[in-house]
Amino acid sequence: MAGFLSKERIITGGNFNRWLIPPAALAVHLCIGMAYGFSVFWKPLGNALVGDDGKPLAACAAGAVTVADKLSGTWRALFATDCNWTQFDLGWMYTLFFVLLGCSAALWGGWLERAGPRKAGLVATVCWCGGLLISALGVYTHQLWMMWLGSGVIGGIGLGLGYISPVSTLIKWFPDRRGMATGMAIMGFGGGAMIGSPLATKLMSYFATPVAPGVWQTFVVLAVIYAVFMLCGSLGYRVPASDWKPANWVPPAKSTSSGMIATRHVHINQAHKTPQFWLLWLILCMNVSASIGIIGAAAPMLQETFGGALIDQGSLSFADIKKDDVLIASLAAVGAGFVGLVSLFNIFGRFAWATSSDKLGRKTTYSIFFILGALMYVAAAWAAGAKSLAVFVGAFCIIASMYGGGFATIPAYLADMFGTQFVGAIHGRLLTAWSTAGILGPVIVNYMHDMRLEAQVPFDQVYGPIFYVLAGMLVIGFVANLLVRPVASKHFMTDAELAEEKKLAHEKVLPSSASQAKAASGGSRVLAVFAWLAVGIPVSYGIWSTLQKAWALFH
Repeated sequence: MAGFLSKERIITGGNFNRWLIPPAALAVHLCIGMAYGFSVFWKPLGNALVGDDGKPLAACAAGAVTVADKLSGTWRALFATDCNWTQFDLGWMYTLFFVLLGCSAALWGGWLERAGPRKAGLVATVCWCGGLLISALGVYTHQLWMMWLGSGVIGGIGLGLGYISPVSTLIKWFPDRRGMATGMAIMGFGGGAMIGSPLATKLMSYFATPVAPGVWQTFVVLAVIYAVFMLCGSLGYRVPASDWKPANWVPPAKSTSSGMIATRHVHINQAHKTPQFWLLWLILCMNVSASIGIIGAAAPMLQETFGGALIDQGSLSFADIKKDDVLIASLAAVGAGFVGLVSLFNIFGRFAWATSSDKLGRKTTYSIFFILGALMYVAAAWAAGAKSLAVFVGAFCIIASMYGGGFATIPAYLADMFGTQFVGAIHGRLLTAWSTAGILGPVIVNYMHDMRLEAQVPFDQVYGPIFYVLAGMLVIGFVANLLVRPVASKHFMTDAELAEEKKLAHEKVLPSSASQAKAASGGSRVLAVFAWLAVGIPVSYGIWSTLQKAWALFH
């Protein structure tokens, strides 16, 4: 088994079809991407316990108003079995997901480079799917701490390892199309909820009874499905020999100040000592912070800003509508459509922008993100005041595309700056910027939102100043991007140091006849088609389900 999982076992060369690697990476990312869709469980779990009268029991934090009271209620909810959980209790799962994702990627990124993507992918499979099974037991026994431990902590570690496991491999298989390759995989992480959420909803409906919402059974089924896909994806990973290159591709002769494509490699222990690492950390943090909070509040933001205009009741404000259960339900359907549309742009922006960066250059692409993003926030602020729904929706679709595009482009940016030898590990450490942004962005948006409501600002005027603050964060990212320069020569490894690292990473050089890419055989082409269909069919299902929700926005 040790030999089967070893990195040496999966090193191959010119007779391997490199187009088998992206669907393998997609199979893993589509599964762990369900972390974005966990909110589909909040409402069923919040009403999981019912009394003798058939009505849901009170929450553990019933009546809590202050943050201290809510935290006290959450502490009780962790171990209590006689009260329901609130969204506040369950929402901590998101914090655990993305904090653990960043921390685990940073801690074990170096190990991944030496152990190889197959072993890392299988560990991610055990953590993510095992975490779902522990969560299922937690739901069955009504123990919130098991939910946090299972999916939040153990699953969060699986998220980190699964997220970065294919990055270095894809970049090495596609040195000529780094952005496109990482964009295809990371698109899967954004699309995981697009598939998983409607599937989970159908499963809960199937398993639900008058006294149970069917959540624990859904977790078990998802764990089994995800285990199959993640195992297939992880076992499908292959690593190119260290001297392999695509046919007819000529590597850049030297690093240039314009393209900043490094031909040498920075050690993982040196990367964080360079100003470039921290500038890229700030770039990612600002790009994510400026978007994640507002995307997370997309539905209520649209409803509060446009109110009755969304349902042909232009004379009614959101304050009026929220008093009517029928109208608020209609408004919620439109809000869900907006969320679906934003999700689609987030997903396809990951591929489109990352692919474009192969031609535009990474620095130019991020400059576009920050300039265009800031302009879109200004446009959204104007549209909110002018009640221009088309401009408002269009602005946030573009913002969402660049939010996703930032995630997909950053691995290629890192490879350009630091070389490919440790790009997976360096990417893992940089993802702590995501963990930071996952806290910073929502805190800023939610704090300003609540403060303005407490100041009795009308709902439709709440978000304007928030948009300007977020635009300011993008300006900070723009300045950081302008300061990026090629890494100084002193930080790169010597040839002897690189040779030693390749030895430690169990890399090998194949005979010259196998070091150049060859035409794919008929069998490998058929296998590639089958692999793409295996991930393409679920993606098509997710797109169709999302488009059905988005259609409500145009009715």
